[in-house]
Amino acid sequence: MLDELDELQDAIAIVGMAGRFPGARNPAELWRNVRAGVESVRFLSREEMAALGAPPGVADDPSWVPAVAMPDGIEEFDAPFFGVSHREAELLDPQHRLFLEACWTALEDAGYAPDSPAAARAVISVFGGTTTSTYLLFNLARNPRLLATVDPLQLIVGNAVDSLATRVSYKLNLRGSSQAVQSACSTSLVAVHLACQSLLNHECDVALAGGVSINVGQRAGYRFHEDSILAPDGHCRAFDADARGTVFGGGVGIVALKRLEDALAGRDAIRAVIRGSAVNNDGAAKVGYTAPSVQGQAKVVAEALSVAGIDASTIGYIEGHGTGTVLGDPIEVQALAKAFRAFTPKRGFAALGTVKANIGHLDIASGIAGLIKTVLALEHGEIPPSPNFATPNPRIDFAASPVYVNRELKAWERGAGPRRAGVSAFGFGGTNAHVVLEEAPAVAARPAATEPARHLLVVSAKTEHALAAAARDLAEHLRAHPETDLGDAAFTLLTGRQSFAHRRVVV
Repeated sequence: MLDELDELQDAIAIVGMAGRFPGARNPAELWRNVRAGVESVRFLSREEMAALGAPPGVADDPSWVPAVAMPDGIEEFDAPFFGVSHREAELLDPQHRLFLEACWTALEDAGYAPDSPAAARAVISVFGGTTTSTYLLFNLARNPRLLATVDPLQLIVGNAVDSLATRVSYKLNLRGSSQAVQSACSTSLVAVHLACQSLLNHECDVALAGGVSINVGQRAGYRFHEDSILAPDGHCRAFDADARGTVFGGGVGIVALKRLEDALAGRDAIRAVIRGSAVNNDGAAKVGYTAPSVQGQAKVVAEALSVAGIDASTIGYIEGHGTGTVLGDPIEVQALAKAFRAFTPKRGFAALGTVKANIGHLDIASGIAGLIKTVLALEHGEIPPSPNFATPNPRIDFAASPVYVNRELKAWERGAGPRRAGVSAFGFGGTNAHVVLEEAPAVAARPAATEPARHLLVVSAKTEHALAAAARDLAEHLRAHPETDLGDAAFTLLTGRQSFAHRRVVV
């Protein structure tokens, strides 16, 4: 056991997760969809397109694709909970609203709710990124009456990329570093890497990392152009012979991180372990600014594996970037083959998949969505199927690579060691990121009590309605996880939750 802990001394524990995705209100629903191979892309009727503001006549335009991959309720926000006025909420980018709510939820999931006893003792940092505010471009800036009555600075502050992380720290009373991260489609995975580095440098005790992307201009579909990266039929067919592009979607994802040694000492509920991560850039060695690079991708994967210090052949799953584009997919698999070849001659030992085939390309949030999916796969010991995959892309030499595309849900067999996985995210402009994950270490159970113990399960909220929902959520969680130690649950509810005026207690 001591040898294992020494080996993991520079590892990072994922102790909390939160997110909202197309077809899923939280990570648990995302997992149910992913393991069932559900594609959460909606195809709109004429009436739905019109109601969502589609340009006149597009329903009869053969180039218009009425495909949407967006979480429900993006217009909803619990402003009073965060002390946000009605006017401030109106001016606030929905991406900032979702990110703020997800950060709160991730901290609660980790047992470090803002202003709780546990959080009061911790320095908590925030790393995250967001897409350019289309809400400002398409909603606020097109409202002359609003523009005549609002200070322009309010519009900028409410929609600026720079405000995303710092607003979370302000509203949740977090005192660690707050950094906006921007590297296009790799942003949220780069945020995870930066959060890990901050923890390893002992700059904070807990770090929130992730990203959000909501494009309000794509709520009614999109126009297909030849030679673009968008799919002509609204389906992302990653690594398939019929792959012709991707589908952009929206969502938010956050993970809460701690140094593994601290998480073990604090008996935190560890979802998975980050063994290593790396970030680099392609430089100029590629055909164009937005094009991918075999060399750059191979180097970032190899560096992450080196940092992890593991046997590369023990990787059982790769969550690929997997855009389903003609150029991108073959280069990604070629890069994986090049990276792994430096560590092992073995081939075809790791399953390959991408959450983009399920929920579309979440742009800034795509990397964190893939990370959360992979953490859930490690937790459940299952490798999910790949939607829209029928025939391997003939441009990809799978026989010479370490990966194969997994077609059906299957048990993730554990070898001599723990289950391990890699997660990739690549941004246009060339910033690449790769994270090596490992399933959570087994923790010895505490000795059973000699006498039946009584525990207080405490729930509180700001309103009676929210209190009822919180009690219902707790009951559903305990039903779904009968193995939960009630003593641990009582401790977390007392020390890891903020106390509000409306309360219920169960003995």
